[in-house]
Amino acid sequence: MGAFQLLLVAICFILNMNDGIDVLVVSFTGSEITREWGLSKTELGYVFSAGLAGMTAGCFLLAPLGDTIGRRTVFIISLSLITAGMLLSSVVSAYWQLLVFRVVTGLGIGGILANLAAVAAEFSNNKRRDFTVGLVQAGWPVGAILAGFFTAWAVPLFGWRSAYLVAGLVSALMLVCILLFMPESMAFLLEKQPKNALKQLNKLLVRMNLATVDSLPALPAQATTTRPTDLFAPAYRGSTWRLWVGIFFGFLTLYTLMSWVPTLAKEAGMPFDLATYIGSALNAGAFVGSALFGLLAARTGLRQLILGFMVIAFGTMIGYGTLSMAYGLMFGMTFLIGFFVQGGFNGFYPTIARVYPAAIRTTGMGLATGVGRFGAIIGPALFGLLSDAGVSRTMLFLLFSLPLLVAGLMAFTIPSKELR
Repeated sequence: MGAFQLLLVAICFILNMNDGIDVLVVSFTGSEITREWGLSKTELGYVFSAGLAGMTAGCFLLAPLGDTIGRRTVFIISLSLITAGMLLSSVVSAYWQLLVFRVVTGLGIGGILANLAAVAAEFSNNKRRDFTVGLVQAGWPVGAILAGFFTAWAVPLFGWRSAYLVAGLVSALMLVCILLFMPESMAFLLEKQPKNALKQLNKLLVRMNLATVDSLPALPAQATTTRPTDLFAPAYRGSTWRLWVGIFFGFLTLYTLMSWVPTLAKEAGMPFDLATYIGSALNAGAFVGSALFGLLAARTGLRQLILGFMVIAFGTMIGYGTLSMAYGLMFGMTFLIGFFVQGGFNGFYPTIARVYPAAIRTTGMGLATGVGRFGAIIGPALFGLLSDAGVSRTMLFLLFSLPLLVAGLMAFTIPSKELR
């Protein structure tokens, strides 16, 4: 892979960092929002779920547009929504306003995530594709870690709204970077051949130190419109429904952990800054786990590796919910949960990039993550409801660890020949 390809993978990594900041800032500021407005756990769960509802809508409505109007255009639309939602969240004066702007922010995040994985796959060679797609997903927890350290410092000094203001400014900066540096992907130019496709393609080939071409390949005679039903063609049907089920249950547990771990730590007696660092430990584990997953995938295989990570994650969560832990052990166990839960779950992204060809890649990615987001919406709200109902921590962690086994089993049984 040449320097230009590596640069584009790096841009995708930074964009995913930005999404990690935008999603997790609400978790890190949840206790302060609760204190200011006197929210119950159920009401705070709705704040978490509002952003996730927006992400779900973005996965269905915006992400598939990457296969029709282009990956770059979807990046621009999505980052505009994220920037607006975060900046407006920094000036809210009422609970309902925060709910609305979390939906707007989530809409942009849902639109961008599927296209990040597609672009990383399309600018990578076959040897490094699984690693680069996995590495891009590791940018998300890095952003979450940075958000954790920043909020631990800024919120006590400037209030929780300052975190949303800075996150909005970071999103605005990334929007400028896309406008200046991000080209359309070669795969999209060849598959859809938009206006000036040949000119754009040759410009891209020059930047990649490859020979230019005189003409584009002929488009197939039949219509090339991408439809969601293409995901259920005989070649993809079995893989599609397993991906949808696996991602649904994986998201259910993953987003519950990301949303509630800092708040639970604070309720256990930790001061605000240490409770925030607990969230950072979760994401540090996710980064290391995602990076290691990418390195191991080529040797072990995506299906087997996801299953292995999920089984170990199940046992780790049982231990977390059962043991009585001092602060040091709590940090260590939280790191391991992030390592195996999110590290294993992120393996679904290179899996999707392998299963679907370029013509339906962002549609497949967007709809799979869109269906999965229903699990992300249900999880944090359900955890809050069960917690308010008096369910013990041990039982809560048992209940929310079981979906990981389902996710691992679904990944292991994906029949696509592209994963052999």
